[in-house]
Amino acid sequence: MLKRYQVLLNDWIADYIKFLAERYDWSFSETLRLVVAVEIIGWVSANYPKSKLKISNMDLVKRHSEYLKKSKTTEEEFHKAMSTIYFEARKAVEFYIGQETKKKK
Repeated sequence: MLKRYQVLLNDWIADYIKFLAERYDWSFSETLRLVVAVEIIGWVSANYPKSKLKISNMDLVKRHSEYLKKSKTTEEEFHKAMSTIYFEARKAVEFYIGQETKKKK
């Protein structure tokens, strides 16, 4: 489920998101969600290498380069890839929150 938030971004961050959105023909919102999800995966895997995520930064780089090599990606392929990233990011968030909660106790 998506929630609406007003987010203020520095110009350079907004420029980057807009650049990606235009380059890959994605919406600004979808691009922002994807960038955040990828960063979550990277952050958690860097802080907790034993987090057992099924996707790593190297996997994301590989997938991205494969995406760029294809002349066309179907909408179904795109949504399947996004679902995988979002699912792993959600698992990463749950793992991270659990680990940080244990530290406080």
